[in-house]
Amino acid sequence: MVSILTLTKVSYLYGIKIIKTDKQINKMALEFTESNFDELIKTDKPVLIDFWAKWCGPCRLVGPHVEALATEYEGKAVIGKVNVDQHGALAAKYGVRNIPTLIVLKNGEVVDKVVGAVPKDTLAAKLDANM
Repeated sequence: MVSILTLTKVSYLYGIKIIKTDKQINKMALEFTESNFDELIKTDKPVLIDFWAKWCGPCRLVGPHVEALATEYEGKAVIGKVNVDQHGALAAKYGVRNIPTLIVLKNGEVVDKVVGAVPKDTLAAKLDANM
């Protein structure tokens, strides 16, 4: 008999029970900080950056999409997150006033921007348009 242990995390968002398995808990998106930001965006690949905060409900809805895209676009795009509570200077640099805000950079320049919770397909289309 083989026993399989699966890590499960249960949380609630707006009264909805969310169950995440160990595969979903593993993080693939990079954590952008003021110290690594410039280095991470120096690439010819598109860069998707999610400006978010832990307390932001819509950010928590978009977060799993960003994590999934980081896995799907591994090697094809740079995908990460900026916690605006910890790295406010980066948010200010890009004029982020509302969260979630997601920006797409190409060669270090902003080529697209989305404010608010959007479906994963919308974010994927923005990345694909800048490949």
